[in-house]
Amino acid sequence: MATVSLKSINKWFDTSQVLNDISLDIEDKEFVVFVGPSGCGKTTLLRIVAGLEEATTGEIEIDGIEVSSAHPIERGISMVFQSYALYPHLTVFENIAFPLRVAKMPKTELEEQVMRAAETLQLTDRLQHKPGQLSGGQRQRVAIGRSIVRQPKVFLFDEPLSNLDAALRGEMRVELAKLHKSLDATMIYVTHDQVEAMTLADRIVVISEGRLEQFGTPMELYHRPKTKFVAGFIGNPKMNFLKVPCLSSNSSGVTLKLPDIGEQLLPVEADTVEEGGNLEVGIRPEDFSLSDTDKGMPMKVEVVEHLGGSTMVYGSVADHLNFCALLPGDTEVSDDSVVKLEVNPASMHVFNSNGDAMRRREIPAMHR
Repeated sequence: MATVSLKSINKWFDTSQVLNDISLDIEDKEFVVFVGPSGCGKTTLLRIVAGLEEATTGEIEIDGIEVSSAHPIERGISMVFQSYALYPHLTVFENIAFPLRVAKMPKTELEEQVMRAAETLQLTDRLQHKPGQLSGGQRQRVAIGRSIVRQPKVFLFDEPLSNLDAALRGEMRVELAKLHKSLDATMIYVTHDQVEAMTLADRIVVISEGRLEQFGTPMELYHRPKTKFVAGFIGNPKMNFLKVPCLSSNSSGVTLKLPDIGEQLLPVEADTVEEGGNLEVGIRPEDFSLSDTDKGMPMKVEVVEHLGGSTMVYGSVADHLNFCALLPGDTEVSDDSVVKLEVNPASMHVFNSNGDAMRRREIPAMHR
């Protein structure tokens, strides 16, 4: 397949800059996901790779060849869109075969390519059906099949699962992961759903307001986010944040004053920290546990969700609203009660006033 290299990509629409100096190197056969909130520029970046948009400045290389000015069909890419874009009057076979007929491929070779794609996508018993006779997941597989038969160097996916219901999205995520393994292909996938990003990607590109926030493996982003934005975006449920006073800092970390706990040394790499100022502490809901004693961070419980294997508790800590703790499923907590929460200091994340993370000195083992 192919490598993809983006070099200092900038994109302006009139006076609005939507992509700001983005550089990436995507490896051969890698599954990379562009993720970020709506309007962050991730789809625009994908369309620039595809040749459907032109970068204002910057270069694109596919398989070591500069393609910034190349027509989409000359780039060796194939794109699957959010809408299925199938021909309703054609059968599944003819929808998959369409790009091969346009390329005037010989009939025997065409049939072999279509059948191979249909087998890969488990569509062999649907080849004579029309799109109106298929489920949403089957239609999406037909759209993917139409891309496969072109044998592109790079597959591009623009939020292909967003039109499916939650259960079907889960099934299709598994199928896409299997497809990547079977094709051994380079794939770039755009989504606003961080669960899709975490479960599908070899590496994730997190984009915010047109800027590349971080590029790394799912667990790198989860355990060592570089910014508060990445920390809050990656992980489900979302990370909790507390603004607390900084009492001191040294080579061992920073000492902060936490609600009802008091002084606590957090083992992070503190560069320049202004003592007496405020820092933000980030705590993932799954890192909390109920205190066996009367010590701990008090949380006023407002809503309890029993999910079977886990219990979600929502409430407030001090004057910080919208706090969340993920506890074991058999935890007995009632609305309007107050619980004491414990957390390993090494599990906490610390962010400076610019939103940059202080690197944690260790990654503790998950307690559940």
